[in-house]
This record gives sequence, structure tokens and C-alpha cells, in this order.
Amino acid sequence: MRENRDGHIFSTNYGKVCSLHLDPIEKKPLYHFFPAQKVLSVGTVGCNLHCQFCQNWEISQSSVKSYPYLKEYPPATILNLARSEKGNMGIAYTYNEPTVWYEYMYDIAALAHDKGLKNVMVTNGFINPKPLKELLPFMHAFSVDLKAFTEYFYKHLTSSSLKPVLESLRMIRASGRHLEVTNLLIPDENDNEDDFRKMMEWIRDELGADTVLHISRFFPTYKLIHNATPEKLLLKFFDIAKTYLHYVYLGNISSGKGRDTFCPKCGHLLISREGYYTDIPGLDEKGNCDNCGEQIPVQI
Repeated sequence: MRENRDGHIFSTNYGKVCSLHLDPIEKKPLYHFFPAQKVLSVGTVGCNLHCQFCQNWEISQSSVKSYPYLKEYPPATILNLARSEKGNMGIAYTYNEPTVWYEYMYDIAALAHDKGLKNVMVTNGFINPKPLKELLPFMHAFSVDLKAFTEYFYKHLTSSSLKPVLESLRMIRASGRHLEVTNLLIPDENDNEDDFRKMMEWIRDELGADTVLHISRFFPTYKLIHNATPEKLLLKFFDIAKTYLHYVYLGNISSGKGRDTFCPKCGHLLISREGYYTDIPGLDEKGNCDNCGEQIPVQI
């Protein structure tokens, strides 16, 4: 995504968009950040990882020259589209890894922030501390993939490493920005129970027990042609995660379990979800449980 032009590093995908759509915020996935609202989602091409299981590999593993469907959208155009969409709360930088179009994302986010829109970054978290620190003042929420909890997995299945992702998560949590974590559960790759428990302990101790976790079902794609994750395995890891964290959800699962939000104190139904339809029957105007008054980490 970057090339040397006369001694200067040039961003080849700046302003070149392959995907632009008004999405439910739950699709990011973000369940505790303005639930039931819409967000304008934008993406380009490229990635700084090479995940063998990438579901968007057609764009993430492509280049500007090899992807024929890009359209030019200057930052001001994205801002104007976001402001013109009825019911839209902001802009999500998603579909491919926004770190590889950092300059474009930064410029849009700065404009959007000044106009009172929310900025959401959907990311693998593999970013250096300095650019992340510079981005934080303009970003309101992060959905971060924590793909596994071993360096072996990150090296052999993503061509990256775990440690920088953990540092990014710490920085985001310390900044006070909204954070939700996603883990794609892949059979025979990151489904070791001991490793998963270590990851849950780390999230609880480093990020807090109120950290929102999404456990998603894997389906074979790109270079990793495994069987889909059994729902029984997802349910097992869901139950394990619930012993460490208050808010755990399941994604890509048909049974419906793990989609609703309940008060961790009294068990009252707070938010119900059916597909991407969301209802909020149990929260008051401040985001507290309207049954027992428990403060819930949710922005509404």
C-alpha cells in the first residue's frame, strides 16, 4: 500500500474506496456503543497481516493496481456523505485493515470529529504506539481482533506477532475510548482451552471484567480449509469466558444464544438482538439497568 517515489513514502490507496455502506453498528461488531444505530462504513484495499483465514481476502490481500473497482472519495466527500445519511451516528473504518490507510483514515476522522460525528476503528490492533497515540483523540470506539493468545499462531497464521496487539489493547483501554474485543474461534488452531483461559485472564486483569468480548464462529475461507467451528465448541468457550468477563457474545451462530445483553447483577434483559435488529427494553436514559440500577458499560 506504500511505495518509494523519489525517496518519499507514498500512500497508494489514499482516497481510493472499494466499499462504502450504511451498516448497523452491531455489524462491526460493537454491541455496547450506541446500539441500534447506523454507521457509515468505509474501506479500501490492503492489510498489514496475511491471515490464512481472512474472510475479506479479495480486498485485504489485494493492491491498488490489481483491484479494478476502486473509486475516488476525498475525505470531505466521505464527511458529507456521513452527514447526509439520515440516522447516521458516524463513520467506521473497516472491511480491510485501516492501519494501511492510516493517513486517509486520520484525515477523515479529524473532519468528522470536528463536526460531532463518532469515529469507529475496526482493526487487528497491529499498529505502532506513536501513530495509535496520535489517532486516539479523534477516535471514539475500537473493535479489535485478538486472534489468539500464542506467538506461534500469530507468526504462522497471520505473519505478525501477538505482543504489539496486546500493547495496543492496553493503550486503548488506558485512553478511556470504548473498546470491544473479537476472537475468531478456529478448530485445531486457537481452541486450546488452557490458552483460551490465559487470554480470558489477561483481558480481565489488563482490560477489566467489563470488557465486551465477541467469540465468532469460523467458516472455511481463503487458504484455511478447516471445518466450520462446531456450535458445541463455541458454547463451551462461551461458558468459560463468562466465568471471567461480564459481557460475552457469540457471532455467526444459529442457535441465538449469546446475542442478548443481561444485567450482570440481577439478570434483567437489557438489550435484545435478532439478526441486526436491536431493541433496548431494559436500560434507562443513562444506560443503567432499569430494574436494579446497575451501571452498564454502554453508550446510548
